[in-house]
Amino acid sequence: MKIALAQLNYTVGDFEKNVFKIKEAIARAKKEEVRLIVFSELCISGYPPRDFLEFRDFIDRCTRAANEIASECIDVTAIFGCPTVNPEVEGKNLFNSAYVCSDGKVIDVIHKALLPTYDIFDEYRYFEPNRKSHCIKVDGKKIALTICEDLWNIEDDPMYVHSPMEELIKENPELMINIAASPFDYGHAEKRKSILSRNAMQYGIPLLYLNHVGAQTEIIFDGGSLMMNEKGHLTGEMKYFEEDFALFDLTSDRKATNDKTVSKIERIHSALVLGIGDYFRKQNFTKAILGLSGGIDSAVVLCLAVEALGKENVLPVFMPSQFSSKESVTDSLALCKNLEVKHELIPIEKVYREYIHTLQKQFNGLQPGIAEENIQARIRGMILMALSNKFGHILLNTSNKSEIAVGYGTLYGDMCGGLSVIGDVYKTEVYKLAKHINHIRAIIPEAIIIKAPSAELRPDQKDSDTLPEYDQLDPILYQYIEQRKGPQELIEMGNDAGLVRRILKLVNTNEYKRHQTPPILRVSPKAFGQGRRLPIVGKYLS
Repeated sequence: MKIALAQLNYTVGDFEKNVFKIKEAIARAKKEEVRLIVFSELCISGYPPRDFLEFRDFIDRCTRAANEIASECIDVTAIFGCPTVNPEVEGKNLFNSAYVCSDGKVIDVIHKALLPTYDIFDEYRYFEPNRKSHCIKVDGKKIALTICEDLWNIEDDPMYVHSPMEELIKENPELMINIAASPFDYGHAEKRKSILSRNAMQYGIPLLYLNHVGAQTEIIFDGGSLMMNEKGHLTGEMKYFEEDFALFDLTSDRKATNDKTVSKIERIHSALVLGIGDYFRKQNFTKAILGLSGGIDSAVVLCLAVEALGKENVLPVFMPSQFSSKESVTDSLALCKNLEVKHELIPIEKVYREYIHTLQKQFNGLQPGIAEENIQARIRGMILMALSNKFGHILLNTSNKSEIAVGYGTLYGDMCGGLSVIGDVYKTEVYKLAKHINHIRAIIPEAIIIKAPSAELRPDQKDSDTLPEYDQLDPILYQYIEQRKGPQELIEMGNDAGLVRRILKLVNTNEYKRHQTPPILRVSPKAFGQGRRLPIVGKYLS
């Protein structure tokens, strides 16, 4: 049987475009004399639709779109994901379902059994779990059709009390198909392949896996759809971070192929470029603006934005104060020249002095400190937002994960923006991104990479005046945030007790700031935002 996998980039709620993409792929499948074509989980609605699922009109439009696609399924069978109404009085109103369409109509519907409700997932908020599994038939072949999480209960420490495949294998299927919406993080591809391989080996049948590709606000899907043989060996793999269309023949595609290996930093780079591009394209934004400081963070964000949107669509703005070094000015100008981007230079010293003069009475007798430093950051934020409003540019935030974690940023100043590009990238990883960007040609001046990090809000300021060195800070942040290690565990790992308590206190007391940040592109297993839900007010570690 010749089977096609259509790995496509959908938009939540854009039924016209989503249906067009699916119908176009079906037409291509017919030309290729394909018997079965497979699309991803909830591709009709886009993933994740979240509270759109609470609108009856949204569900009605999903159903109409599904029926429209079904009518195209003549001489080919199609499998695609769509929310469906639960006809029962009890339980949630909806199922997360896979339609099976042939002969111009829907011939079967399979519901998802295991509903993830952790990290960024909240499917049990909307969907009723399936409790009755059965195989489907296509051209006389019995197929175990599952949806994403349904294959993930094979881990050593299973999250669920039952496994859908344990029921489906009793019907002796010849093939497993899994349609998914599996979000990217820099280590997820290996874990995903391991889970899929274990399923193929355990049940002794080949497996086809079809994933989303593209970004939906902060969530990025990397594609990487694949086929494995009955021994759990990879026999075919589709592109990462791109749409793709691939044909697999069950009678011949059984030979193992080499796995593609890409470095962690390369993956993060590709994901961020895709995330920026889709955020703009899917909202019909075209122009981006960002503050350029002469530091590593804004330099990396500028390079990523130019790659995603084109040099003509990105406007860097340098806003030096009396505390800005000459090197910051010359390095920023050199970067803009290397990227061939136009820029704006708007000094803020005069505006800053006017603020200080205005507040002279209120500040009288008090030593300059954080308030004066934050005024500079807020002046810059105000200028960037004014330009954004005037010219329709979307402001890109340039704060990194280390800064956001410990609150090293100014609300309504350098923390403002429409999208946080590197808010899930630790400072030490930002340097690696810069070196990766420069690996073909030197775009970011070496002086930016080697200079000591500084906000340049007071004379001779360095980040290390306030924070631990980043090579000490980032490993502890990683263990606390991504690995959820408590203070005692961190100390037992050999970290200094005082340093651990200092860092964790900074993280926890700045939760209120993180609730006011832009959406952050997710590239790690635990990003700030939807996937990390902590109370603003709490006494843990206090």
